[in-house]
Amino acid sequence: MRPEFSRPLSLARIGAGQTVAIEATPAERTGLAKRLQIPELPALDCSFVLRPVASGVVEAEGVLRARVVQECVVSLDPFEATVEERFALRFVPEGRESPTIDPDATDEVPYPGNTIDLGEAAAEQLALALDPYPRKPGVALPEGVETEPPDIQH
Repeated sequence: MRPEFSRPLSLARIGAGQTVAIEATPAERTGLAKRLQIPELPALDCSFVLRPVASGVVEAEGVLRARVVQECVVSLDPFEATVEERFALRFVPEGRESPTIDPDATDEVPYPGNTIDLGEAAAEQLALALDPYPRKPGVALPEGVETEPPDIQH
């Protein structure tokens, strides 16, 4: 299945390094909003600086910019928010991912063949950057609702 926002790039086009900017079309944003379960995605663009570092391994530094409409967890009102996220990742050939899980290591994105998908990488970064409990500016929690877990005494 092809992702809603796909920008395949052949490794041969990267050469010694390349900067690539991508932007989602209205149809791609609609499909991606549905996948991310948000009401709307008015804008999404991402720029990548790509550098080959080993056989088939490409390091990427990126900047993601998006305008998203999310639903407030308190009032259930939709509201628009801006997302700007800097990130780093490594594209690695499928099957050559690191065997150990290190939360401090750069995220690895496996790819098949000789093509990386910058659009899907941007979509995944957006999913990670979204606030899981969005709250509309100015909306307070109702009285008596605690935001911190209770202190348990033993």
